[in-house]
Amino acid sequence: MSHSTYDKLWAEAQRTLDEATTIDTDLHGAKPQKDKKKASAVVCDLYVKYITVMNSLDQCYDQMVQPQKRILVRKLLDSTLGRMLELKHELVNLDLSEFSYYDDVLIDMRILPQEAEITIPQYYRREREEEIRQRRKTIDTILKRLGFYEDEGAEPEMTEDEATRLIQVHERARQGRLRAQFMREIRHMKDKAKPDPLADDKTGAGSRAAALKIQKIWRGFITRRKIRRRVIEEMLLIGMLPPVAVESEARRRSEEVREARRVVQHDHQRQYELALVHEKQHVLRTRGEIIKEEIADAARCWYMDYKANTGKFPDFPSEESGGSAVLFSRQGAESEMSKSTAPSSKDSKGKKDKTKKAQKEKDPAKKKPDDEEDPGFKMIPSVYLGDLINGCSVYQDVWAEKDERDNPAQTFYRDMILQEKEREVEAELRKTVDHMLRGELERLQAALDRDRARKGKKGKKASKKGRRGGKKNKKKKERDLTPDRTLESLFEELVANGIIRKYPEVPLAAFRGERSYGNHALRQLGKDPLPSLGDVRQAVLEYCVLPLGSPTIHATSPLVRSVLLAGPAGSGKHMLVHAVCSETGSVLFDLSAANIVGKYPGKTGLVMLVHLVSKVSRLLQPSVIFMDCAEKPFLKKVPKTDKTDPKRLKKDLPKLIKSIGPEDQVLLLGISRSPWECDQKALAQVYTKMILIPRPDYASRSFIWSELLFSYSGVNRQFDTAALAQISDGYTVGRILAVLRDVMTCKRILQMRVQPLTHAELVAALSRHDPVYKEEEEAFLSWFQRTPIGRRKARANELEELQRQGLEPQPAK
Repeated sequence: MSHSTYDKLWAEAQRTLDEATTIDTDLHGAKPQKDKKKASAVVCDLYVKYITVMNSLDQCYDQMVQPQKRILVRKLLDSTLGRMLELKHELVNLDLSEFSYYDDVLIDMRILPQEAEITIPQYYRREREEEIRQRRKTIDTILKRLGFYEDEGAEPEMTEDEATRLIQVHERARQGRLRAQFMREIRHMKDKAKPDPLADDKTGAGSRAAALKIQKIWRGFITRRKIRRRVIEEMLLIGMLPPVAVESEARRRSEEVREARRVVQHDHQRQYELALVHEKQHVLRTRGEIIKEEIADAARCWYMDYKANTGKFPDFPSEESGGSAVLFSRQGAESEMSKSTAPSSKDSKGKKDKTKKAQKEKDPAKKKPDDEEDPGFKMIPSVYLGDLINGCSVYQDVWAEKDERDNPAQTFYRDMILQEKEREVEAELRKTVDHMLRGELERLQAALDRDRARKGKKGKKASKKGRRGGKKNKKKKERDLTPDRTLESLFEELVANGIIRKYPEVPLAAFRGERSYGNHALRQLGKDPLPSLGDVRQAVLEYCVLPLGSPTIHATSPLVRSVLLAGPAGSGKHMLVHAVCSETGSVLFDLSAANIVGKYPGKTGLVMLVHLVSKVSRLLQPSVIFMDCAEKPFLKKVPKTDKTDPKRLKKDLPKLIKSIGPEDQVLLLGISRSPWECDQKALAQVYTKMILIPRPDYASRSFIWSELLFSYSGVNRQFDTAALAQISDGYTVGRILAVLRDVMTCKRILQMRVQPLTHAELVAALSRHDPVYKEEEEAFLSWFQRTPIGRRKARANELEELQRQGLEPQPAK
């Protein structure tokens, strides 16, 4: 696509973003909404708008080649992504569910569910590809050196006798193949020489009958083939069959164009960075001294005017407050004026006390602390909304009406670089000039004091301004147990002990499954439906991938320290862990009980293990700390057959979680097959978010069967997958994949043209696997209702029912 295509896409995204920020600003200033359904509908509308904007901006950032546009697009993309995550947490608090359904919003906005599907920003991995590749290469090198991989060294040289024997074997095989081919041709010639029984038929009736038979068979064959093709074309036209891979050439060409644009993008970025350095040097060389003089003259005029008005020299603003730049801003001028007319502290304190007293008298809510009336939903102030509004204004001022006919190649604009570098150089030189002016002002003040002392006046005492004492909100620094060791040695030690593990590269899109299209209606009826696999995929994306992949987003968005994935065997828990690590390029630390058994023994060893994981995970962020069988550290009673000492990390895990701050791109990701077997309070202290992966519904099973079966070219496109989706009810995705691995062997794929695939083969293989039984499913549902969010949901339903009946709510236990 051309440059103008992405400019138009950006303009459309900006229009939607302007609309969303206007609504968002109005919501921040609106009164609390007591009707939670109305509040949820408004937040869902904003949420979907930000998703569509984010997807469009991601395409623009990935394919635009103009470097100055990409800077603004990146800021808008990060701010939109952060605001979307903030709204997600608002929806969770409103709906009391980790899964959001907004079908009515999609209908009102006239967009497809696929357009409202969140995409992972492509820069998450693309800008770190070399780092990720180097890290995986380092792990391979360490494992190979330790003997975990077979050495792929050069083969030993052959002796002359071995080489002669090898040549003889191949030559004899070649001669044998030639002899077999020769004998085959002789046999074929003998068969041809046999007399034809139809040749003795003098009337020619046999020849005519043979010709008619061939004609009949051929005409039947071509007619059936033509009808079959017409049926397939008709089914493709109405969307009843998935399209055959005829677009592969177009897709390949499209991908080539995208890669070519990325190459151009890289070249333009390199030229832009060189121009930044060159233009800064040019500004320093040509305008540096002039800027210094202008700043010094303006500051001198200010303090001389101040002395003429007040008879004394002012205090020069400190570097922390902005230096001389503060003097020429409106706020700085007002603050200087307020210093000379500031009221006394006693008067101000008295006024403050009066106003506080008046507010207490006017505010009835503070008189009644026991009143439990819900004030309603009020939007929490956003960290990103101001950045979004500023970004939109910059777009309108700079890019919306910019004439780019003189820049068809979309290279950088030199005039914009000059303006930026002049501001940057001015800010740098201002510090130097301010330092000089402070000394000059001190000398002038000293001269004025000496002059006043001669006239018998009391000189002005230099006021010492000390910093206000107070508690410094500093995080308690953890004691470093390995101060003299390098990161490389710590990394190698953890790889050697199997704590840092290599994982298969899996995209999150490989976790196949449809979004639920009926849960919105069920939720409107007051029911709490189970999520589908597509809903689980989006929840993992919002809680794990999006915050973890960007340091900016992780530092400012709502903090998610840990996530628990619970589901039956084969539901895709390990796959999701690998997908999170793959999409974010994270390092995987395995602290499962089975993995650390026998490693770092004793109390000191355990302290060292936790310290190493905590230290290295921060140095190599983003990092994922993985816990298989996450319920085991909190078991009430450990089985005697379990020799892994599962409760070893029980006390250290909560401390490890609390130490993760917004600046640490670290996530604890646990999986569990039986989370109800442990102490629920201790489990909830460690895992802040819990996601249940249920068995797939009919839509997901049908989608999975179609996707997997039709990936084999020999399978007929009219193969009935609906029957298989119905039969496989209760089976997890892992079981379906195992069935296809058992049936679709290499030998069976080769026989596909002669012997088409039947349902009986798949059903026979499916019957050898166990489904998710009703008792296990009920155990998962019962456990999820006892999680913190499940309890909140049950309490909210109870209060709603009591209000409907007009009864007084009982206090929560």
